[in-house]
Amino acid sequence: MLSLGDRVFSRSALFAGSMILVTLAAVAIFLVVRSLPAFVATDETASLLTSNFWAYVGPLVFGTVWAAALALLMALPLSIGIALFISHYAPRKLAQLLGYVVDLLAAVPSVVFGLWGIGVLAPAAQPVYFWLNEHLGWIPLFGGTASGTGRTILTASLVLAVMILPIMTAICREVFLQAPALHEEAALALGATRWEMIRLAVLPFGRPGIVSAAMLGLGRALGETMAVAMVLSATGLLTFRLLTSENPSTIAANIALSFPEAYGENINVLIATGLILFIVTFLVNALARWIVSRRAEFSGAN
Repeated sequence: MLSLGDRVFSRSALFAGSMILVTLAAVAIFLVVRSLPAFVATDETASLLTSNFWAYVGPLVFGTVWAAALALLMALPLSIGIALFISHYAPRKLAQLLGYVVDLLAAVPSVVFGLWGIGVLAPAAQPVYFWLNEHLGWIPLFGGTASGTGRTILTASLVLAVMILPIMTAICREVFLQAPALHEEAALALGATRWEMIRLAVLPFGRPGIVSAAMLGLGRALGETMAVAMVLSATGLLTFRLLTSENPSTIAANIALSFPEAYGENINVLIATGLILFIVTFLVNALARWIVSRRAEFSGAN
């Protein structure tokens, strides 16, 4: 029979775990209930709409996924490289210092990244954008007229890449450190170089962890609000061009900028876009957790 302390602890843990599900369900119910009027709203009842809700949310979904995908494309190789340097190349003291720096970067508020993006990155990137537009303008991604402010979708994606880099690097670093030492030593004993050992023993072992880190970083990029709202000069157009002043907006940034002045069914429309973002982010994070759970070695269990 369990003691009083065991029963109290067990029930407290059960209550704490249940509260997560209750909170998630409450958020989902709120979003669904408040979003229902938006699905049948028109431009006559909601001034934000030009025709219907799906025509309004379509470019926002595209901008959200496009900016997050660009950020992931830039951050993933860099995070893998930094994690490999910390885990297999750097001296112990330097590796510890870099590990602390990576962990501290994850705690920097998003508004600080936004200020850095609008005050430092955008002006510094503007000459590069003009050069790309002049010499590589024949490529559709770099076509059009380059922005004179540097506040483009590419700048916003660079800021997002810096923001998701710490968490992805931390996860990859832990995965690489858990690679079986016997596999590494066997590869080196057979005459493999350090890079060959990493390519043959470390990277195959850490592949599920890399995928999980990418998914978690993508989830963070999809939901980022303030940094994108501050950096991106959005016009609501659907375009793949990276350097022009005509950029698609993201769902989170659009909600932050439009909600203070919203009224009537416009509020329901913005909440409905939040529901779409909630579903997309939830699916991305659920997929990441599923990948992690499929590989017991990720948590060190054998």
